[in-house]
Amino acid sequence: MAVFAYQGTNRAGAVVKGEQVATSKAEATNLLRRQQINVSKISEKGKEFTMPTFGGSVSAKELAIFTRQFSVMIDAGLPLVQCLELIANQQENKHFQKILHTVRSAVEGGSTLSTAMRPHVKVFDPLYVNMIEAGETGGILDTILQRLSTYIEKNVKLKSAVKSALIYPVSVMTIAISVVVLLLWKVVPIFAKLFEGLGVTLPTPTKIVINLSNFIGSIYGFLIVVGLVGTGFALKTWYATPVGRRAIDAVMLKIPVIGMILRKIAVARFTRTLGTLISSGVPILEGLEITARTSGNAVVEEALLKVRASVEAGHNLMDPLKETEIFPNMVTQMVGVGEQTGAMDAMLQKVADFYEDEVDAAIKNMLTLMEPMMIAFLGVVVGGIVIALYLPLFELIGKLAG
Repeated sequence: MAVFAYQGTNRAGAVVKGEQVATSKAEATNLLRRQQINVSKISEKGKEFTMPTFGGSVSAKELAIFTRQFSVMIDAGLPLVQCLELIANQQENKHFQKILHTVRSAVEGGSTLSTAMRPHVKVFDPLYVNMIEAGETGGILDTILQRLSTYIEKNVKLKSAVKSALIYPVSVMTIAISVVVLLLWKVVPIFAKLFEGLGVTLPTPTKIVINLSNFIGSIYGFLIVVGLVGTGFALKTWYATPVGRRAIDAVMLKIPVIGMILRKIAVARFTRTLGTLISSGVPILEGLEITARTSGNAVVEEALLKVRASVEAGHNLMDPLKETEIFPNMVTQMVGVGEQTGAMDAMLQKVADFYEDEVDAAIKNMLTLMEPMMIAFLGVVVGGIVIALYLPLFELIGKLAG
């Protein structure tokens, strides 16, 4: 017997720590799960220190490929252990390969697949593990894996669309700011010395540009850069706290255009996740809790946990969803129809398809709107600096011509 130190969350979502006596890590995790504790970290006492693993992350794309391959092999009738062995040996990500070998060893030792996956929470999240458990219980593991792979692929597509939309404006603004700083820091001082040597009278726009150049080249410019970096670090640290995360997420939802897109993403993710869980046989209360934890927004998470509490108290799903004022009327009405007809999972999947298309359209519209605005910004700022530098030269040329 050994003593295992663990950290995790209970049914209420509160962080709990403690120790569990067991013969192995898998048994300790299983015992804690029976106590309704979702383990996020567990290690044997006296062996807590492990060498850090560099590059030890598993991307959603890699997980989607693994799930798709796994579903095909299970559907073909291959034994579970053999499937895990084959996929692990073909895996290029060494960290993921090591995890799959660990899972295979646990399954070979008599553990269920969901129990073997549960300790690796950074790769197999609660949604994944609960769906695998539902598939094992119902004897439809191949079907569940197909649904999981489809869900992860759609989730990857949604994230890729958002990232692709952000790359263009962020890149343009970064280049624009870099060009402006370079002009003010290196080019403008050369013109300032030239004007000083010629003794020309500087117009107001030129004076403003030269003063900005002097400011950026001074210690104050450096202090501003340090201040911006410090502010970014402070916001990141604050966002790691529950209060900060909720405050920042609430502000993000209220930003024009961006807030609307974030709401649509939240609706698409909620309906897709809950629909997939319900169709896989996961109970509605557990499905709502998992959906809340994976929502990606603290405000949405808090609202969904309130919805779960209302459903647990005996209410239907439609009314508490409407009371949150986060989900549109169309969503709540479709959920209501799904409850009445008993086709909740199919209705949620249709809503998810609709809102994923809405997200794509909203992102395209945002880019169409931002493109002329960024071009105008570049033209005004860079063009304004260039014109301000040439104004004294035009005046000098006019005097010489006269």
